[in-house]
Amino acid sequence: MSVFSEFVPPPECPVFEPSWEDFSDPLGFINKIRPIAEKTGICKIRPPEEWQPPFACDVRNFRFTPRVQRLNELEALTRVKLNFLDQIAKFWELQGSKIRFPHVERKILDLYQLSKIVSSEGGFETVCKERIWSKVASRMGFPPGKGTGSLLRSHYERILYPYELFQSGATLTRENKEPKGLKIFGTSPKMVGLEIVSADLLMLKASWVGLNMTITICCLPLIPQIDLYLCLVCGRGDEEDRLLLCDGCDDSYHTFCLIPPLQDVPKGDWRCPKCVAECSKPREAFGFEQAVREYTLQSFGEMADHFKSDYFNMPVHMVPTELVEKEFWRLVSSIEEDVIVEYGADISSKDVGSGFPIRDGKRRLLGDEEDYANSGWNLNNMPVLEQSVLTHINVDISGMKVPWLYVGMCFSSFCWHIEDHWSYSINFLHWGEPKTWYGVPASAAEQLEAVMKKLAPELFDSQPDLLHQLVTIMNPNVLMEHGVPVYRTNQCAGEFVVTFPRAYHSGFNQGYNFAEAVNFCTADWLPMGRQCVAHYRRLHRYCVFSHEELLCKMAADPESLDVELAAAVFKEMGEMMEEETQLRQAAQEMGVLSSEQEVFELVPDDERQCYKCKTTCFLSALTCSCSPDRLVCLHHTADLCDCPMGNKCVRYRYDLEEFPSMLYGVKTRAQSYDTWAKRVTEALAADQKNKKDLIELKVLLEDAEDRKYPENALFRRLREMVKEAETCSSVAQLRNRTKLTVDELKAFVDQLYRLPCIISQARQVKVCPLYSYVLILAPTQVALADEMPDSSKLQALLDLGSGLDVELPELPQLKQELQQARWLDEVSVFVMPASLMKRLIDSGVGLAPHHAVEKAMAELQEILTVSERWEEKARACLQARPRHSMVTLESIVLEARNIPAYLPNILALREALQKAKEWTTKVEAIQSGSSYAYLEQLESLLARGRSIPVRLDPLAQVESQVAAARAWRERTARTFLKKNSTYTLLQVLSPRVDIGVYGNSKSKRKRVKELMEKERGGFDPDTLSDLEESLEEVRDPTTVVAAFKAKEQKEVEAIHSLRAANLAKMAMADRIEEVKFCLCRKTASGFMLQCELCKDWFHGACVPLPKTGSQKKLGVGWQSNGKDSKFLCPLCQRSRRPRLETILSLLVLLQKLPVRLPEGEALQCLTERAMSWQDRARQALATEELSSALAKLSVLSQRMPPTIIQYCSSSCCVQNIYVLDLGTPRKQPRKTPLVPRSLEPPVLELSPQAKAQLEELMMLGDLLEVSLDETQHIWRILQATHPPSEERFLQVMEVGRSSIT
Repeated sequence: MSVFSEFVPPPECPVFEPSWEDFSDPLGFINKIRPIAEKTGICKIRPPEEWQPPFACDVRNFRFTPRVQRLNELEALTRVKLNFLDQIAKFWELQGSKIRFPHVERKILDLYQLSKIVSSEGGFETVCKERIWSKVASRMGFPPGKGTGSLLRSHYERILYPYELFQSGATLTRENKEPKGLKIFGTSPKMVGLEIVSADLLMLKASWVGLNMTITICCLPLIPQIDLYLCLVCGRGDEEDRLLLCDGCDDSYHTFCLIPPLQDVPKGDWRCPKCVAECSKPREAFGFEQAVREYTLQSFGEMADHFKSDYFNMPVHMVPTELVEKEFWRLVSSIEEDVIVEYGADISSKDVGSGFPIRDGKRRLLGDEEDYANSGWNLNNMPVLEQSVLTHINVDISGMKVPWLYVGMCFSSFCWHIEDHWSYSINFLHWGEPKTWYGVPASAAEQLEAVMKKLAPELFDSQPDLLHQLVTIMNPNVLMEHGVPVYRTNQCAGEFVVTFPRAYHSGFNQGYNFAEAVNFCTADWLPMGRQCVAHYRRLHRYCVFSHEELLCKMAADPESLDVELAAAVFKEMGEMMEEETQLRQAAQEMGVLSSEQEVFELVPDDERQCYKCKTTCFLSALTCSCSPDRLVCLHHTADLCDCPMGNKCVRYRYDLEEFPSMLYGVKTRAQSYDTWAKRVTEALAADQKNKKDLIELKVLLEDAEDRKYPENALFRRLREMVKEAETCSSVAQLRNRTKLTVDELKAFVDQLYRLPCIISQARQVKVCPLYSYVLILAPTQVALADEMPDSSKLQALLDLGSGLDVELPELPQLKQELQQARWLDEVSVFVMPASLMKRLIDSGVGLAPHHAVEKAMAELQEILTVSERWEEKARACLQARPRHSMVTLESIVLEARNIPAYLPNILALREALQKAKEWTTKVEAIQSGSSYAYLEQLESLLARGRSIPVRLDPLAQVESQVAAARAWRERTARTFLKKNSTYTLLQVLSPRVDIGVYGNSKSKRKRVKELMEKERGGFDPDTLSDLEESLEEVRDPTTVVAAFKAKEQKEVEAIHSLRAANLAKMAMADRIEEVKFCLCRKTASGFMLQCELCKDWFHGACVPLPKTGSQKKLGVGWQSNGKDSKFLCPLCQRSRRPRLETILSLLVLLQKLPVRLPEGEALQCLTERAMSWQDRARQALATEELSSALAKLSVLSQRMPPTIIQYCSSSCCVQNIYVLDLGTPRKQPRKTPLVPRSLEPPVLELSPQAKAQLEELMMLGDLLEVSLDETQHIWRILQATHPPSEERFLQVMEVGRSSIT
């Protein structure tokens, strides 16, 4: 056996590059190249460069679990070696020894090769006897003269010879000899129980598989003592230090009684011959394991590229394919290197989607995807093309009709195999690195099988159908050495590889790639498919589908068959029916008399498989009543059961009388082509007198297309003749599309007469154009002689001349005159822009000389010069600073009115004048109106006036008025608005609409907007500024005042409701933790202050504290600095609240403004409201009861000590601020204004009516954003009276606070 040091690539298979015409018919092209390609078994097809199908798989959701491939287990010879070494290692391991493979000449000794060579030389004894170990060393490739033979003998004797003795079945005969000092044959009685060591027990009983060992043992005499362990070979229990106990079954053996004998007691576990026999059991069938990890395309690609780049230590795209190929075959032949790869093989496209675009309704096809989805080279379409046999199988057979996907990495391989049913296969590499293929033609298939069985018989002994499992490869060089022709190719991305029927093929991947494969069958496959079924029958292998059923289904519908396919089906049906007839006659002669028809296609395939050969039955089967679920084909009638043949029944699909009618339909379909071909040949060869009409040729062509006749030379010639005739007929009917001279017209008519059919328009083509030429000649000459070209007349003549099939010599001059006429028509336009005039001048320069054109050019140039001068003048006026008056600009516009051109700057000047007039008119109307305009109106007029490029005299006056109004508004805002106030001046001056609304400024504005939308129709202060420019829409002041009054009323109602709601919180002392207070809307905590207007409580940290003279702690006391007498929350006191005198001075300034402001009107309404309240307050304080109360307070204040007077000198002190400290258990002291601390309120007693009147006045006064003295007087009186409700509220709050703590 020779050693292959380096792989030699086999010759290349043929590569085909079809044209677009050939590529349009996939199966036709494959049938065309079949005579060449089937000689090599495989071939490669490169599509046209433009054919590049998009990759349609959903990459993100594509997941698969690959197979694990251990490379040195794939190759047949390497796997045999590994199995042999595994058995050797297991044998010695069970003997208690661990084998170490020896090295010879710095290489691991090939024990398998050594065993085979020694066996071929006659065995160990023969080689030793004849002393030919040097010859053995030479055959193993070792150099002579180094004593290698002796070394090989030593290794053989030590490692292999004991194993071969065990495998060969050695014979052992050994008699026991009586040990010295032991009376075996004495007269002493026999020991009871000695029968346990009987002769039967001492026989090994084939303990070693295949070991026929006979042991003769004498009858054992009584021994004085019983040994605990006895050797099963010699029956003795002496020499216990040499007695071994099996760790598997507890049997005992002497080391010297074993074959081969052991020199020493082995260390570790030891197994007896009975247990060692396990190593001779047949191994399980070899197959690939599934990987544990599931991959996506991206993760698998990253793993694959990383593996290849690391293995070769270079970027993946730089590794030569030749290097990968040689390394692959070195690895699979090596027992030392163990390389493991993964291969995503046989992934059904039905589960994860095809790489080609398909119409599955899941995704809309875009762009050219539609063309690729319909292409015959789309592997989803090829199995079901019209010429394909598989299209007549309704079931989707995965891998045959449904493509399988393959995701490969470097070194991942597919082993030697042929396709199911010996069908064709086609593989397309979508993307990635190349895939290397090896192929063997069908003529050498049996030779390949014989060579592999010869070189690796051990594998076929355990797996007879090994080549059908796709798990074994063999080096192509080994096959070629034994005469098997092998061919190779590298399939690159975008290329097809086709394998032919019964062509063995294998290969491996150069790197990360993605391929798709499917099977197909054509008419020439049918005989091969029938042979395959017979071959499967001999191997007892299951069929993928029933070949007989497929033939009968095609014969049942002959019109759907391709003609060539019909001929093949007819031939196969004849042979199949002849065989079926013989089988039924043979069954009848054997005694089977009963028969019954059965529709086998309705029976599942696994229920109609032959019990003997596993073939799927269709035409007939044999059953017996003893086992109704079992059947056999008529080839194995004797293998069904042992019952008499008379009890058995033949079940058939078709009666023998039905066969001729089925054959007739297929035969008629096949023969119809011959009749058609004869008619076409006669029609194309007919002479001038016997020519057919074009319609008859079309009928023949349509007949061929409908019947799907083969696309041969005759078919193509007929199609070309019909196409040429139709083209000529169309040209003859539509002569305006063909420009011919008189000579060309004559040649065209001759072409019509040469056609193999009659064209009725031939005479018209010859006569009509010449007649039309005579009619058009005279008008053309007249039009060309006109002084002024007429474009309509010239266009009509040009259209008429262009409609002829003859080229007129006057046509170029007509086109030239038409260009001049059209140019003159454009120039005649009275008004045009300068750009158009320049374009016309430029185009006129290129026209042919003509006096009318030259005259128009001079006039156009003059107009262009004048218009450019006036445009420049108008541009200067528009950009002038200072601006020109309206009189000046109007004179310029009047002067330029008569220029016959489009002047955009003049038009802009005219538009500016118009705007200036309109603006002046509006300003005069406002100035002379009965009422002043709003500020917003004037601001809008001011912005417009400034943008008009004309000097406007009233503009300065408007600017002055706007500036004065803005200054007043800013002064008023400084007077009223607090620093960083969130309110506008208009909101502060207007009645409140946000009463009861809490939160940040953004949410408050949103809530206020909702409230105002709910109350549409009332007064909205903001609408005062939303005024239109027209004077008619200026709001009447009385309407504004009425709306303001309405809002005042709603404000009062809202504050009443809010005060009632806040005072109602006193009743919730037991649930105080649920009550929300303050701006933050949280529960009570810390120091709390009560607003005197809204009556709500506020946290000391959330609101600004009243200003005091000294910064003392809240609860201890403040000293007042100002005149504010009470605490008002930020929501109730929105402004600085200036005194009424300040407001009156602002109103005086407002009266001097000739402008209306919404803020001014709101301030007037506010002032009127404040003065009205002041009158009411004075009237109330002037009553007897209240005036006496004020006097009493004055007397009390005079009696107070100076310190207390100093403390209470202001009209407000801390006692006015109700304080709640939930963090301090001690109640805070309360103080009363103008009353000594020793005195307890109430100091004054008022009638309920007076008190209610004062409280109402106090509430209305607090609503005003104005400071009035009357509010202080009313507050003093109310403070002198003790409000019990407030005291009770404080006590309730204290209880709530204590309950919380």
